[in-house]
Amino acid sequence: MRQLVIETATAACSVALFEDGVLIAATHEEVGRGHAEWLIPMIGALPGKGRADEILVDCGPGSFTGVRVGIAAARGLGLGWKVPVHGFSSLALIAAGADWGAEPTLAVAINGGHGQLFVQRFERAPMRPASDLASLVPAAAAARFADRLVIGNAAALLIDVRGLGEAREADARASAAIAIPAALRTLPPTPIYGRAPDAKPMP
Repeated sequence: MRQLVIETATAACSVALFEDGVLIAATHEEVGRGHAEWLIPMIGALPGKGRADEILVDCGPGSFTGVRVGIAAARGLGLGWKVPVHGFSSLALIAAGADWGAEPTLAVAINGGHGQLFVQRFERAPMRPASDLASLVPAAAAARFADRLVIGNAAALLIDVRGLGEAREADARASAAIAIPAALRTLPPTPIYGRAPDAKPMP
């Protein structure tokens, strides 16, 4: 069974192809913006042009545009190939790919825009969420999340505000998706925005 993994919710454009749980190809590029231009050529460069029996897609939180690009591509390919499409959280992906050391828990913190961080705790054995996803200013995140180890692109900021603990830079890589527990990578392929959209409806 082949699985195609798509990750465009963060600053990276990342794809991976697995066969029977074994990684056979992956590409990861820090693109910032322009995921739509990068994604399809990256998938096309995978063995068999990325064709798979199942598609897994990062549903966020992260970039609103990136989330929509990835989900739209996954749904389109799933329809064309007649295969199921499932989702996972970007924070679960980062936690699954992390070096936990001996820590029983950790917190994932990534930039959420507008001066806020997306933060969530995870337990190690078995890996599972230990808190709800939160979008908080750094001071509030530092007060709420006491885990010694914090990972992600906003980990250093949270630790700096808190004044204790260890921060490790970590990003969302499609190649780590197979390490996400099955229950956390079979979500509906719908956006996980984490906070209200930036755009406001017209009065």
